[in-house]
Amino acid sequence: MKHAREEPFGNAERVIDLISAVNELHGFSSQELNKILRDSENFSIHCYNKKGSSIKVDVEKLARFLPLHLIAVLISSGRDEESFRYLLRGIRLLHSLLDLTSRHIKLEQILLDDVKVSEQLLDLVFYLLIVLGHYRQDYHDSSPMRMLHSTLVACSLYLLTGCISSQWQDLVQVVLAHPKIDIFMDATFGAVHVSIMFLQIKLSEQHSDVCLHPHEQVVNFICQQCEASLQFLQSLCQQKVFRERLLRNKELCAKGGVLFLAQSILKLSIMPPFVESSTVVTSVSRLKAKVLSILLHLCEAESISYLDEVASSPESLDLAKSVSLEVFDLLRTALIKDPKHFGSCMGRTYPTGLLQLNAMRLADIFSDDSNFRSYITMCFTEVLSAIFSLSHRDFLFIWCSSEFPTREEDATVEYDLFAAAGWALDTVSSSATKVEFSLIQSSMPQASYAHNRTSLFVKVIANLHCFIPNICEEQERNLFLNKFLGCLRMDPSKVLPGFSFTSGPQKASTVCRNLRSLLSHAESLTPIFLNEEDVTLLRIFFQQLESSINSAEIEGDQVQIQESKFEESVSCDKFSKLNLSEHHQSSRGCQSPVQSKEPSNLLNNANGGDLREEMSENSAFQEDRFDSRSNLMDQGDDMMRQDNRENKDKVGMPGSSREVDKDVQIVGSSGSDTSPLGGKNFVDQVENVEFPKPNEPIKESVFGGVQEEEKVETVQSEEKQQRKRKRTIMNDNQMALIERALLDEPDMQRNTSSIRLWASRLSHHVRNIYFTLYENYN
Repeated sequence: MKHAREEPFGNAERVIDLISAVNELHGFSSQELNKILRDSENFSIHCYNKKGSSIKVDVEKLARFLPLHLIAVLISSGRDEESFRYLLRGIRLLHSLLDLTSRHIKLEQILLDDVKVSEQLLDLVFYLLIVLGHYRQDYHDSSPMRMLHSTLVACSLYLLTGCISSQWQDLVQVVLAHPKIDIFMDATFGAVHVSIMFLQIKLSEQHSDVCLHPHEQVVNFICQQCEASLQFLQSLCQQKVFRERLLRNKELCAKGGVLFLAQSILKLSIMPPFVESSTVVTSVSRLKAKVLSILLHLCEAESISYLDEVASSPESLDLAKSVSLEVFDLLRTALIKDPKHFGSCMGRTYPTGLLQLNAMRLADIFSDDSNFRSYITMCFTEVLSAIFSLSHRDFLFIWCSSEFPTREEDATVEYDLFAAAGWALDTVSSSATKVEFSLIQSSMPQASYAHNRTSLFVKVIANLHCFIPNICEEQERNLFLNKFLGCLRMDPSKVLPGFSFTSGPQKASTVCRNLRSLLSHAESLTPIFLNEEDVTLLRIFFQQLESSINSAEIEGDQVQIQESKFEESVSCDKFSKLNLSEHHQSSRGCQSPVQSKEPSNLLNNANGGDLREEMSENSAFQEDRFDSRSNLMDQGDDMMRQDNRENKDKVGMPGSSREVDKDVQIVGSSGSDTSPLGGKNFVDQVENVEFPKPNEPIKESVFGGVQEEEKVETVQSEEKQQRKRKRTIMNDNQMALIERALLDEPDMQRNTSSIRLWASRLSHHVRNIYFTLYENYN
């Protein structure tokens, strides 16, 4: 960038000629200039200056001196509207001349072959981006500076495709060879960031319906310029050598420069005047999809870990967590849109970009990184629990179908520098016609899109549930499971409004049913879309969640235990159960729930029973409480039921599974590309579940009203469970249901018709209940 100071600009007449040439010739396209040059003599064009005098412009000299002239104007002039307009005219004319190099050998020799002129072209672009990146002035609403700024940024970047190459691999090689490559990177991201901030200001402005149309055109135009600029950065980052070099840029990576840009784009919000504009809405959506793509490319770099660079300082780590929160909020917003209600959506005409898919890909990466896993668990588990609380029909339609109707389509802007600069220059002084750039659409097959979407959903769950002792902190063990169980108590309609949910006693059954269907569908996606490690982790999560739900209720009212037992009964009637026994935790014991057809009897299995018993919050290995109730094991059934009724308000919630899960050693990897272990040898690392020793006192919390402590061997425990059920009039599930019904109708025993009704209902749950026996119970 030394030429501006070393080379004189020539005499005043030549400068005046250059200014006149720029002002008069910038409006001619390359086709028009080519026609004029063919008809002219001595490679010259005749035009008029401001005074109306005819001047002769030597195109050869114009091409040689124009880059240096524009650098001089950029350095010497102010940052006002007139300077920006003149620079834009100069860039537009320079672009037309570069476009003529393939038709005129003289221009090719000057602009492309002359090393000195080529360096000046690069210096011009670098200087422009530096100035535009440090531009911070805010102008009143009627000022066109924001539009001129965004147009100059895009035009400066795409000028490189004319003076270097339209092939990205060639362009990247030349740019990387420049000694000021770091300055170029900083300036480019900075200039695009300023344009995005100007766009947010325009999107937030309020306008009346009368004057909305011209403002909508301006906003749409600025959106297009920002998208074109960001697409240029995206194309650079798609080149491996460029992103590897970018990762060594401390300002952009370690200090969060890229994240600041991503945060600003993800926070773009459209105010009511423009929410009805399909072009504006979809353009902003594509902006967000493209910046997520840039983050994905950086995260997938091989030589340097982008997330490790980000985590090198507390400030950048906090910024990264803020960006990840924006990603998950964006994902939540995308998920709350019911695909059945879309019909003819605007995305059918204007592609929205792979916004949701890219967000899910980033969610997979963030959830698999130790610096973000706990944070993501706390921020996004509520959304995941709400998704599994959907009605089974909706869940199958959205997550287990190959025909998801709202497939996203990506698009690439076919940027026209000449048209963009012309519209920006003309719109200030006249009613310019609307300019829209061509969008080259690209989309994957519908089934492939649906399967990619589901596989990423499974990967996120597998990542969050994964625990590697040598890498993860101890407090992360079963953090996701416990948080998920806690979120199931919340109202899912507040998280995903507009959907139908199953509530009340059927909720636990629906959650298990949905998870079981997802597991079955995930197995069908291996090995093309998913690997076995991810499916195994999902299966283990399903087993633990189902066992936890079977041991406590999830609605959060005063009758927590009774309600949960009823949910378990419904789940047992409809689905097969997967025990967390040592056999099922082994590599060969992790069977698909689809393969199991018989209802599970967790209480018939000593280990399964222990796990259910331990899930009570008041039985989380509290020895003093075990000892204080040890005398109950010899009491009769009536005594035990009375004890349970006295303490039913003290029973625990599913959150206590954290204590039990400390004995469950699961070592695994999500199988995602960024996993520390790369997903290898996962099955061999899964350890057996450690259940309490047979001679240890276990307090049982049973929904039928029984709490007792047993010290027996494994076989004796199983036999006692069988005997206990045989001498009980109603089974545990039926007792849970009637206990809940009595709370709602305490005078049921005085209502004969009500007793007959409930006797009939209870008869559907495994054991027949005769009216007389049921009346005696009341």
